[in-house]
Amino acid sequence: MPVPTIFYLFEHGPPQWLRDRAVPLALALAALTLLYLVKRYAAGQTYATTKLMHGKVVLMTGATSGVGAEVAFELARRGAQLVLLTHAPVADPFVIEFVQELRDRSGNQLIYAEHVDLASLHSIRQFATAWIDNAPPRRLDMIILCASTMTPPGGARREVDGSGGIEEMWMVNYLANFHLLGILSPAIRAQPFDREVRVVVATCSSYIGAPSLREELRPETWTAGRAYGRSKLALTVFGLAFQKHLDAYQRPDEMPMTARVVFADPGLCRTPGTLRWLTRGSLTGLVLYGLGYLVPWLLLKSASGGAQSLLYAAMESDLARKTGGRLVKECSEVDFARAEVRDEEVAKKLWEESDALIEQTEKAQAKRRAQQKATEDSKEERKREEEQVKEIESLMAAVKKGKKQQKAKESEKQGGKARRRVK
Repeated sequence: MPVPTIFYLFEHGPPQWLRDRAVPLALALAALTLLYLVKRYAAGQTYATTKLMHGKVVLMTGATSGVGAEVAFELARRGAQLVLLTHAPVADPFVIEFVQELRDRSGNQLIYAEHVDLASLHSIRQFATAWIDNAPPRRLDMIILCASTMTPPGGARREVDGSGGIEEMWMVNYLANFHLLGILSPAIRAQPFDREVRVVVATCSSYIGAPSLREELRPETWTAGRAYGRSKLALTVFGLAFQKHLDAYQRPDEMPMTARVVFADPGLCRTPGTLRWLTRGSLTGLVLYGLGYLVPWLLLKSASGGAQSLLYAAMESDLARKTGGRLVKECSEVDFARAEVRDEEVAKKLWEESDALIEQTEKAQAKRRAQQKATEDSKEERKREEEQVKEIESLMAAVKKGKKQQKAKESEKQGGKARRRVK
């Protein structure tokens, strides 16, 4: 019984075996306590809310893995209508299975997928123009930009196919979001005054030490880490400039603009992107990661833990009473750690250069698509002509064969008549 045991320990002290191992046990207990505290601290803050999202229409990128998948699940189980912008086509088995699994887990059937390749400006324009080409304007309550890509440390600079030399991380992490929000801007501004629209942008602390946007990142100074940080810095600068762009809009009803851009830093998480970064995209790195898994498990958040700040940015009611352009980290508002993000001259230059780059790239891609279509049409025309020639030749061969058979029959008849005359 507990009470007699406690009195016995008070009277006689701990047993001898415990006294002999007191120091090792104390050290083990201290180590376990320290590990627990480190793990608890690294896990980050949890956003507890009972808010429901029924009737809300949410566009999401990067929702099929990592932090984005956790955010999508939490919004779906609260009743939001999700439109997932996926890199893979809608008919891809992975996308079909993922959407169906998300519907089953959340009990929400209002989850759909749209094919939007963030490495293709044309794909982004196709979706965004189709979205805004609707009267009356489609309902839109939230845009969550979670998609991101990272080249492993030491990796070579990779360019997007057919982009005219645009680096992959610059395209996916920044330029694609710039292009998407630029086209969807009329849809955001057309929402009723009493509907708060939030644009939630996933960012990270890499923007703090990134190279300045005032200078071009030259190939000789390019590294994966510098390029990734610079793309996140550009996204942050653009997001704040986009908030000013929304605030400057004069609504026809003369009511104030209620759209807000909110940045969210999920922190370091155990996601596929982080795994690729830590392992350097190699099999050897993956083996070492597996052997030392205790370290990332202890120091890095889970994907669910990383989603908490994004959920705070998406659902916290207190943000609706404040101006946009705020940064959320560990489920609380913090200041940006770099003054350049609010530099209007840098923002203006970035916006103009991005517009010019997109225009130039889209024109070149349109010309290339027209040439490809002309080539394909020419091939199809030649193929049809060849088929027609073959058909005519086949018909002529059949006619010739018929004539030969007819002549043979006539010759046979004439031969028969001649034989009858001889008889």
